[in-house]
Amino acid sequence: IPYFLLKKSPKRWWFYTSIIMVPFMALMMLIYPIWISPIFNDFGPMKDQVLETKILALAEECGIEGSRVFEVDKSIDTKKLNAYVTGFRDTKRIVLWDTIIEKLNEDELLSVMAHEMGHYVLGHAINGLMFMCLMMMLTFYAIYRTADSFINRYKDRIGFERFSDIASLPLLFLLMHLFLNIIGPIQLAFSRYQENAADRFGLEIRQNNYAAASAFVKLQEENLAIPRPGWLFKIFRSSHPILGDRIDFCNTYRPWEKGEPLKYGKYFNITD
Repeated sequence: IPYFLLKKSPKRWWFYTSIIMVPFMALMMLIYPIWISPIFNDFGPMKDQVLETKILALAEECGIEGSRVFEVDKSIDTKKLNAYVTGFRDTKRIVLWDTIIEKLNEDELLSVMAHEMGHYVLGHAINGLMFMCLMMMLTFYAIYRTADSFINRYKDRIGFERFSDIASLPLLFLLMHLFLNIIGPIQLAFSRYQENAADRFGLEIRQNNYAAASAFVKLQEENLAIPRPGWLFKIFRSSHPILGDRIDFCNTYRPWEKGEPLKYGKYFNITD
């Protein structure tokens, strides 16, 4: 498709290619967990009905109504822990892997679910999709601005004279990886920002700092995460805040004890 667009519109191919990629990215982020993932994984009802009731009650407090809870049999594939909230309207669902149900106690599990519900309520999936589309457009534009200069300089050695020639495919991949590595820290920083917001949301809705912190400790142990890696790892590899920093945040963030307003209190549907 990019080479077809290169021939049809040499000066605008980068824009059209970015637009065409949007539905594919939406498929991965929004449609995959609802309709495709259940094809390859065993989604079933929650076995612990009492816990399911508490999860649904927490969802109501977060303003998420009409959700279904699914338990996924992932212990046959992995020991990693995971849970998420996804969907829209009739497809809204709260999904927990059986591994996380087994490893975390009730308070810890509810703290993790409050974090995941924070992602959903704050619209992080849509915001993340829009941000990724913007980054992809910038990547293709950077390729457009640099490819011709590279070809003009080395055309006698590389064997082609136009970027629209399919022989330039290795160059396309090379430039794409180069610019993706350059903008990678920006994408990771945006992801860490969203994760921190979800951490804050979860702490404010449950106000159980110890459970949130201990959940992160267990996540670190089960997922084999490094608690405090160096700054280079954080910038180029970390899509989540450093685990040690997240635990510190859980231990210190208590605005409700000081009578201070909650940043995300407007989203809560809590009745006395």
